[in-house]
Order: sequence, then C-alpha cells, then structure tokens
Amino acid sequence: MSKASKIKSFDPSSPGDANAQMYGLPFTCEEADIVLVPVPWEVTTSYGGGTSRGPEAIFNASFQVDLFHPEFPALWKRGIAMDEIPKALLQQSKALKKEAHKVITMLTEGGSKKEFAQAKKALDLVNEECAVMNEWVEERTGELLDGGKLVGLIGGDHSTPLGFYRALAKRHKQFGVLHIDAHMDLRNAYEGFTFSHASIMYNALELKPITTVVQVGIRDFCAEENDVFLASKGRVKVVRSADIRRQQFEGITWREQCDAIIAGLPEKVHISFDIDGLDPTLCPHTGTPVPGGLAFEEATYLLSRLAASGKKIIGFDLVEVSPGAHGDWDANVGARLLWHLCGVLAAK
Repeated sequence: MSKASKIKSFDPSSPGDANAQMYGLPFTCEEADIVLVPVPWEVTTSYGGGTSRGPEAIFNASFQVDLFHPEFPALWKRGIAMDEIPKALLQQSKALKKEAHKVITMLTEGGSKKEFAQAKKALDLVNEECAVMNEWVEERTGELLDGGKLVGLIGGDHSTPLGFYRALAKRHKQFGVLHIDAHMDLRNAYEGFTFSHASIMYNALELKPITTVVQVGIRDFCAEENDVFLASKGRVKVVRSADIRRQQFEGITWREQCDAIIAGLPEKVHISFDIDGLDPTLCPHTGTPVPGGLAFEEATYLLSRLAASGKKIIGFDLVEVSPGAHGDWDANVGARLLWHLCGVLAAK
C-alpha cells in the first residue's frame, strides 16, 4: 500500500495500533518525512540513570498521544517513524557503564595502584567506544539527511547527539543551537570522559559551523563552565531560569523574552532539548534534576515562536528522558514534547 493510500485509509481519531510505528502511525521509515534516530546510551551518567531506556519508553508512550494538534493539524500525514532501536548499542552502553563506574569510584573514593591502573584502562576504553558511538550517529543521521529526511534524535544521555551535530556541520556552512537545559554542559572532559554528557556543548563548540549556542533555562553550572562562557565572546549566550523569572516578576512577558532569545540565533537552528530544562515535576526521573525550569507550555511556546520567526529548523535532539521504575510519566511528557518538536521541524 502506498503512502497516499495509507493516508486515505488511516483514521487519526482511532486508538493507536500497538503493532504500528511511532504514535500508532502506519508509515515506515522509508515513507515517513520525519525519521527519529534512537540512541540508547548512558555510559558517562554520574548521578541518576535510566536514560538509555528513554527511546523505547517514549515510543511506547507515544500511542497515548492524540494526533490532532491545533498548531499542526496535518502533521501525522507527513509521517513520523523511529528507526529500529539498536540493541547492540544498548548492550554496549550497559557494559561500558560498569567500566565508567570504576573511573568515577577512583575519583571519588581513591584506591590502590592496581585499582588506579584498572580505572585508567577503563577510562581509555570508554573514551574509545564513545567515539565509535559518535561515528555511528554521524553516519546514520547523515545518511537520512542525504535521503531528504527531516531528522530528530532521541537519547539516551546528552552525549548522544554530537555525531548528529557533525553531520549537520558537514552539510551547513553555518547554524546555531537552541539549547534548552538545566545545565551549561560546557565542561571539558568531565571526570576524564572526553564525550561526557556534561561536555556536549563544549564539544559542539569545536565545530566551526556552529556559530552560536543560546542556552535557555540554565540553573546549575560550575566556575569552569562560566569561564568557557566568558571566553566564547558572545558565541555562547546564556538565559538563566532565575533571570527569566526575575524579568517576569518585573513585568517582562514571555513573548518578549522568547523574541529576544530567537533574535540571538542565526538563520539556521538546531534544537537541543534536554528534558531537565523543564520543571522537574515534569521529568522527576531524569538523571540530574534541578529545581526551577520551564513549564511545558512555556517550552512549546518558545518552539512555536521559533518556527514562526522565519528561521529554518534543521534538526533536533530530545535527550535525558528516563522512565521511572513505576509509571510512565516522564515518557508521557517526552512523547508529547517530541510531537511538538516534530511539528516545528516540519512547519516549513
């Protein structure tokens, strides 16, 4: 059956077919305009865990999302599909996380010379295999981009989209990153891990086509990260959660704030959305929750405002969604945020 025939026969108001693709849609990755790349990886997480199960949890929760969206009423017709979750990558993540734990334990608790040597060997292995993961992400996202697809990435921890940024950097002379997060992620090789989740934006800045990183919702960072921010000479712009609230208390509207954020971005924009950029009541099981943050409607308003601004959204990543042991609240929020991200990606 052709894509056109599937659109004609599909009832978007019916319950989602559990055997169907993302959101209960009938389209394959070949047919879908929007293809989502799952990267079930959380090797360097240093606090809470579970983000490697984020892609599967979001996929399962997506069947509860109503397909009619007033802003994007025909979005489902474009087709949204998720690549098959790479089980080998998930197993590798589990194995390497044990190796990373040796490194973290040595840093926090110390140990014998033998244990130090073991930790050094583990660190080298983690860095090497994280580099391999980045290469795989770059290859897969690049293949989809060259095939004319609109591409989104679903993590995993926040280290996972670096390969995607590299793929975009090879295909766009200049672009910016709208980075929604509780953290700056500007640490250089945090805990010795070159590709740490806490180093994603530090590593992104090594890509010359990324001219600007605008960080929104920030509320937790260290002196090292502040130094990187200051040394960037305007390449990194920071909008702290506390400053957002202070300005609102003093009468500045969220619309005015959003317009100022968007004005700091170049013509082409990639969206990097760490779920902990939201208020932690919306993502209580994410790895490093921090008090404060954006309400759901604040986040989606900013995304819609960006899409309506005339700037071109060239991709997105949604990371750090971690399903809890009981219930699927985090995944539910993640699936609904993902639908909105797909909507703004396909808006133009």
